[in-house]
Amino acid sequence: MFHATGLAPAHVTGTLTGSCGDNPGIACRLAWDLSHSTNAAQLVTVYLAGPASRAGRILFIVILALVVRTVVGRLIKRITERAATATLPVAPNGRMHKAAVAVHAAGLERRSQRARALGSILRSAVSAIVFGIAALTILGILGFNLAPLLASTAVLGVALGFGAQNLVRDYLAGILMLVEDHYGVGDTINAGVATGTVEAMTLLTTQVRDVNGVVWHIRNGTLDSVGNESQGWSRAVIDYPVPYGEDLNRIRQLMDQAADSMYREPGWREVMLEKPEVWGAQELSSKEVTMRIVAKTAPMQQWKVARELRARVKAELDAAGIAPAGPDTIVITAPSGPGDQAEAGVAEPVVAERLAEEEGSGGAGTP
Repeated sequence: MFHATGLAPAHVTGTLTGSCGDNPGIACRLAWDLSHSTNAAQLVTVYLAGPASRAGRILFIVILALVVRTVVGRLIKRITERAATATLPVAPNGRMHKAAVAVHAAGLERRSQRARALGSILRSAVSAIVFGIAALTILGILGFNLAPLLASTAVLGVALGFGAQNLVRDYLAGILMLVEDHYGVGDTINAGVATGTVEAMTLLTTQVRDVNGVVWHIRNGTLDSVGNESQGWSRAVIDYPVPYGEDLNRIRQLMDQAADSMYREPGWREVMLEKPEVWGAQELSSKEVTMRIVAKTAPMQQWKVARELRARVKAELDAAGIAPAGPDTIVITAPSGPGDQAEAGVAEPVVAERLAEEEGSGGAGTP
């Protein structure tokens, strides 16, 4: 009498399933078919089929990571290049606005540099993420226990977050400044601690050279607010003092004539985006009225335009016989009557005494 104790077939030594298991691989099956040796089949399985399978899987993961990195990198490059190209505004008559053309020409190189920098940062981030995932997957294939590794990585990240928070803040601030285009190389900025031209900019620091030639290295994380004096367009502001008793309407006309003649010249019209405007009286005092005239210019051209416009306003007012006013102006009026002659007689000794004191002080200072 036979008693069935189980339905699963037993692995009998000397057979294919006994040597290679229930699911024999290609290498083990080939070794068994060629040698019919259990030892040979097991050696091929342990030392050839297993490592070859792992190597194949690792090679597949590496190739897949390279393909993903290449595809995403090209996509990022295409997006950044498209973002670097801006469309000029077109007027109803089909012509492009002169100010828009000037601003676009001045910022084209800047946008290209910014797009390339952003593309480089994004590609680096994608490479780190893709290859990081691939490395963890390969370690899992090789038999490493990833749980302790991930736990230690989390602890290390927390430690870096607390110990190097200033460094992390500087890098994050640098990335946000680049993404939002706060400023770039060649811009003139007011960073609070220093005002000057940006010579270099990294994700960690910004290098600024002021008017005295001093180079300032400023950490990006410490810049709470930054004033950019050369982004898009600039404005030249000229304050010119005139005597209090002059006709302001006449002064305004003369200043407008000087500004209009300068704006009509082709050389200056290339850097002046709009015709200068006379805003009028800016400040008042007992001796003078400060008149303000402004001009919208291309970036970094405001000082050049301001110097030339100031000189032309002075020449126009001088030609009209209007003397400049200032704190050192002395007005002497001749007496017209007997009473005025008496007052002048009292005032003359005072003036003579002041002049004598000034000469005496000047002579005392001379060796």
